[in-house]
Amino acid sequence: MKNAQPTTLPRRQWLAAAAVLALTGFERTAMAQATTVQVWKDPNCGCCQLWVEHLQANGFKVDVRDVGNTAARKRLGMPESLGSCHTASVGGYVIEGHVPAADIHRLLKTRPLALGLSVPGMPIGSPGMDGPEYKGRKDAYDVLLVQKDGSSKSFQHYPGLRRMAQREGLQRVSDDAAALPWATAEVRRIDKAAGKVALKHGEIKNLDMPPMSMVFQVKNPVQLNALQVGQKVRFQAVQENGAYWVVQIEAAVL
Repeated sequence: MKNAQPTTLPRRQWLAAAAVLALTGFERTAMAQATTVQVWKDPNCGCCQLWVEHLQANGFKVDVRDVGNTAARKRLGMPESLGSCHTASVGGYVIEGHVPAADIHRLLKTRPLALGLSVPGMPIGSPGMDGPEYKGRKDAYDVLLVQKDGSSKSFQHYPGLRRMAQREGLQRVSDDAAALPWATAEVRRIDKAAGKVALKHGEIKNLDMPPMSMVFQVKNPVQLNALQVGQKVRFQAVQENGAYWVVQIEAAVL
């Protein structure tokens, strides 16, 4: 029996194999770049930062722009009606709100013809709104696939898991000021153009919301004219369609 001789690739085959390896490396580099997410958020929004950390823990690189997200949302074409507290861009898609990382991975893998994904408002139980302070509470919500014409459909549904106190009607959505309790807060940032205020607040009993830092829409933006950063205030808030609104806000009596 003749001894087996080592196989040597012809030069043409070797060059072809090298080209394939180079292309594979290029594709991997492109893929790594595609997983970089640009995020526009308010610098004082704690839940936005937790969402950023959620993305990082799930393999994304994140480039944060702490300048608010109203201008970015408008520029990228996400409808205001589907808005949330932060806006992002990845792989040619727009991501609005607390979208789970798994759904972003799925979006980038399947590449549907669409503008992007949105989780309107700030549903409790979504990534960034799911800390231990919520004691296991989860509101039902949908991740929406948003088309370029502004229409949308469900991309992924997440069922709710509400605590007994909520099922008994603890959470209020009425903006009747006489029926709402007052909460206390410190003003962290004021965005008069967008009608928003960032508050480091105590417990909001009617929303069953623990102390945290968060950005609120203000029903009557004129009230922002009387506020200053660092000021102690009291306020009333409601939830409407997943978004949180300040109904009344005024200087706290010390």
